[in-house]
Amino acid sequence: MAMITEASLGSATEAEGLAFARDVLRLEIEALEGVRERLGTSIVRAADLIFRSSGSVIVTGMGKAGLVGQKLASTLSSTGTRAFPLHPAEAVHGDLGRIRSDDVVIALSQSGETEEVLRLLPAIRRLGACLVAITARTTSALGQAADLCIALGPIEEACPLGLAPSASTTVMMAVGDALALLVSRRREFTALDFALYHPAGSLGRKLARVEEVMRSGRQIRRAGARESVRSVFVRLAGPRRRSGAVLIEDEEGRLIGIFTDSDLARLFERRREDELDLPIGEVMTADPYSIAVGTMLTEAVEMMKIHKISELPVVDRGDHLVGLIDVTDLIGMVPAELVDD
Repeated sequence: MAMITEASLGSATEAEGLAFARDVLRLEIEALEGVRERLGTSIVRAADLIFRSSGSVIVTGMGKAGLVGQKLASTLSSTGTRAFPLHPAEAVHGDLGRIRSDDVVIALSQSGETEEVLRLLPAIRRLGACLVAITARTTSALGQAADLCIALGPIEEACPLGLAPSASTTVMMAVGDALALLVSRRREFTALDFALYHPAGSLGRKLARVEEVMRSGRQIRRAGARESVRSVFVRLAGPRRRSGAVLIEDEEGRLIGIFTDSDLARLFERRREDELDLPIGEVMTADPYSIAVGTMLTEAVEMMKIHKISELPVVDRGDHLVGLIDVTDLIGMVPAELVDD
């Protein structure tokens, strides 16, 4: 692998700077390719060990490797595996109490000789936890002490001095991702599981279910089919969260119709004010569109787009009314690509 030399660090032109930056990326890509070819079945065995463990995954490393370990712990956590980072220096001052006998400890060290990490090994053994090493050589002190060693092999840093962790941390992070996603695959982790751990942000909103955003209880305007339109609107007047629809139920609480503010406006526009004293069941829209509780919010949004409706009732398996999705509640909540035509 060609090293970037100090002679290549010239700053005379932007072109030279760009060439240098591209060389850094090239060297890191080459390092990844090398590890991809060398990677052995130990990573599969490590994933199986984590999958079968009843405890947590504790990830430790010093310096840049420790930062990579924090990312690995975060990726494991977000894909269904309980994982926590542990700083090795803090560990020997009491934080070793976080480790239990049924845990798996993942220790990251490119050299495999990092003093702060090696200092933990006797305690990990006494505590009875399993140890997985991610390091360059199985023959290093860390590699020999581990129950499983994911060996990365020799890696030349992209740093011109060959000192600052660069290619090695890139490789370590990528191998950590591969390990975490292998475990996730073993767990048969789904998009719905992912939503459970990512309720915030556009991703979480895409994966939300209708019951997470629907209106319920007193937030819904309900009526029986025999009540007059006028009496319904008088009865439902007063302070409450505004909704553009009255949902009509039968005696068993099953949804049978909907009467919207637009329906009310049309009565006045067509000078049919006398129908205000008719039973609402006679002027409602019967058998309205509805969606089942537990359905993904994206499906509800798509239904509202297709049928050009602003209110969508939510029902259970027996068609009993349980909620209402109002388009005003979706503004700013659902990603734009889901609501744009």
